[in-house]
Amino acid sequence: MAARKIVCLPGDGIGPEVTAEAVRVLEALPLEVEVSEHPFGGAAIDAVGEPLPAETLEACRGADAVLLGAVGGPKWDGGAVRPEQGLIGLRKELDVYANLRPALGEGVDLLIVRELVGGLYYGARGTREDGTVFDTCEYHPDQVERVARRAFELARSRSGRLLSVDKANVMETSRMWRRVVSSLASDYPEVELRHGLVDSVGMQLVVDPYSFDTLVMENTFGDILSDVAAGVTGGLGLASSASLGDRNPGIFEPVHGSAPDIAGTGAANPTAMLRSLALLLEHGLGEPRLARSLEAAVTRALDSSPTIDLGGLATTSEFGSAVLEALEAEVVAL
Repeated sequence: MAARKIVCLPGDGIGPEVTAEAVRVLEALPLEVEVSEHPFGGAAIDAVGEPLPAETLEACRGADAVLLGAVGGPKWDGGAVRPEQGLIGLRKELDVYANLRPALGEGVDLLIVRELVGGLYYGARGTREDGTVFDTCEYHPDQVERVARRAFELARSRSGRLLSVDKANVMETSRMWRRVVSSLASDYPEVELRHGLVDSVGMQLVVDPYSFDTLVMENTFGDILSDVAAGVTGGLGLASSASLGDRNPGIFEPVHGSAPDIAGTGAANPTAMLRSLALLLEHGLGEPRLARSLEAAVTRALDSSPTIDLGGLATTSEFGSAVLEALEAEVVAL
């Protein structure tokens, strides 16, 4: 088999540090991979004046998977071009419409499927002459159907329970969302479909996260509720994500930001990035057994060598080494 092409976009702040640990682990796996690194985000703005250079986008399109660190920071606040524009643009260009945000913790194992290339973040926006500012939430039924089908399929592979989240008592887009999702239920008879209002689901995630399994929702709701789910299962430092489409390579990235205040100190926790690498192995390269091995190794390292944010003393690279040590035993056991 030809070497799988992995494009790394380290980005800004702690992005390069956690990405380096992921590459160490990736290259230690029994896989033939070709890893290349490209400028992205604020680092790309500094280098060439734009957050998503054409060469970077072309490399991503030709890859089997994209591993992304983090973007943004106060250095670029207020500028005409922002690092986050590169991230939104990359998602749109690769049409990675389904964002998988697992949340794992004590007794909690849930998966949020967030629609990623529609809604408020991509709708019409502007300022009227009277000073009114607007952002428009827009969805086509086809956009809802494709992400809902992905969620049904994922729910079928888990517990067979799917909760569709909306605000159908107020928003027209949500009423359409609920109609489309409901119309698909007969195609997945083994999946139990329920609907919930976003405000009620948000409260329930805090008071009883154990009751959830697979959830699907539009872009903004998913952005917010996935962070809530991360908060009740240990924080953003542990939260991974995968952004998937139908044809193009997926984007795999930690949920946390660039944390410029700790960049270069060795205090960054690479858990979220390493869990994102596990998602890359499963959904990007079709290697679920290696993904399970890496997940198990990360869990062992969290117990043996917790980082500073978790009350331990391990640096970023020391945690990576602990994962490599645990992974060696896991891979041998395959």
